[in-house]
Amino acid sequence: MCRPIDRVLSLTASDRLSESGPLLTSMSAQPDDTFWLYDLRVEVICPPGARILCGAKEGDHFTLEGEMLHLPQGQGFSIYSLAAVLPLLAAKQRETHLNDWMSTDADVACPDPNCKSLLRITRTGKRKFSHDAVTAVPLTGVSDDSGRSVMFLFLHG
Repeated sequence: MCRPIDRVLSLTASDRLSESGPLLTSMSAQPDDTFWLYDLRVEVICPPGARILCGAKEGDHFTLEGEMLHLPQGQGFSIYSLAAVLPLLAAKQRETHLNDWMSTDADVACPDPNCKSLLRITRTGKRKFSHDAVTAVPLTGVSDDSGRSVMFLFLHG
């Protein structure tokens, strides 16, 4: 049986969501456009005595701060190894549920099946960003995880 819609709310960027629904704040308040990302360190782990084919050495690493990737001076990093971890980095930078595998799994195999090295992704700290500082697209409302603006329908019990 369908229930009639009791009310329709269009939420603004200053409104907050929880698993049970929206947590409303002042509708006239200035929206907080800040968000947090983890800084990451990706380090090569080489098993002792194993033949390493990707050109990496134990301890080779890079860091990711926001969107900026940093390598230590004079150190290289295989583009194939980078390609193996790159799709995971944006997700690792974001808060994830404690039970999500993205929160617990940190080691990525070298893309060469004959190389025994691993790439370990470690969250090292958190950095605060402003939406306005990183995009020209204005905040226009509450967004779902895909970035689309959303509207919530509440059904009367």
